[in-house]
Amino acid sequence: MAQTFFPQKSIVVDASDPHPIGTKYLVSIGYEMWDSGPEWVIKVQMQYAGKVSGRRSPSFPPNSDDFERISEAVMALSEEKE
Repeated sequence: MAQTFFPQKSIVVDASDPHPIGTKYLVSIGYEMWDSGPEWVIKVQMQYAGKVSGRRSPSFPPNSDDFERISEAVMALSEEKE
């Protein structure tokens, strides 16, 4: 499968229990290939044992601050220019 996302900058955020130990959220800004061409986007991916799981959507335990920490990372990256 061809790569469709080309991150320019990333922030790694630790995931809370009940995610497996070592699970991270990879919050990145970069170019993603869309039908209309490359688009500047922010993307949140799951990372297990240092490897991105491209087909697994991020999920946030409701009794954690994961969503808030991801939101802070998104805000920091949203200040990045193309």
